Amino acid sequence: MNKTILVTGSSKGIGKAIIKEFATIGYNCVINYNTSEKEALLLKEELLNKGVKCLAIKCDVSKEDEVNNMFTLIEKEFGGVDVLVNNAAIDLSNYFNKKTSNDFRKTLDVNVIGAFNTSLRAKDYMINNHFGRIINVSSTNGINTYYPMCIDYDASKAALISLTHDLAMQFAPDILVNAIAPGFIGTESELDGYDEEFLKQETEKIFVKRYGDPSEVAHLVKFLASDEASYINNTVIRIDGGQYGS
Repeated sequence: MNKTILVTGSSKGIGKAIIKEFATIGYNCVINYNTSEKEALLLKEELLNKGVKCLAIKCDVSKEDEVNNMFTLIEKEFGGVDVLVNNAAIDLSNYFNKKTSNDFRKTLDVNVIGAFNTSLRAKDYMINNHFGRIINVSSTNGINTYYPMCIDYDASKAALISLTHDLAMQFAPDILVNAIAPGFIGTESELDGYDEEFLKQETEKIFVKRYGDPSEVAHLVKFLASDEASYINNTVIRIDGGQYGS
């Protein structure tokens, strides 16, 4: 029986790359989106045409009832989730003095509470099967790359790392919980809206002198979900090309 992967926020960017990577190795794929319906449905159609069993489900992961409804649909179709990738995130970048507590709260709700909601809902199936992988997509912004204009995003990614450690302890030994911390990855949202000078400055901070490709992040996630990574737990893996802090 094929394993099932749920990637939150997977209609584009890193999440889309992860879904496409797991589709190549026979996983049932669950595409989650909240606002990007067009992109999600196009990805679903692409996978169905390749013979991949998949669902595309609209769900705001910060809302517990919507998460429960999403998992009910998944369980009806596939039984449950074997690999959960908490990738959904928002970044409400703005000048520090224009930030509001509502911005901060909304960012934490999606980026941290969302990961808690999905992990809590996924755990029973994983524990019953004595197999589960939860991979949280944090960021170097949660470690040592800081921008005051995205203070709420940075804090949320640091909190996601802390959540990773606590869940790894709580769900041991059946579920392996790890986090990855991508640096500058060339997704649509990462490249759009920045001028060439900024992109050049950021690239100069990376030892390999280029930004990463979403497929490279997907390869790391695939490894962490594999049997070859069965002794990797409660850790954070940077994937940033040797980036130094900002």
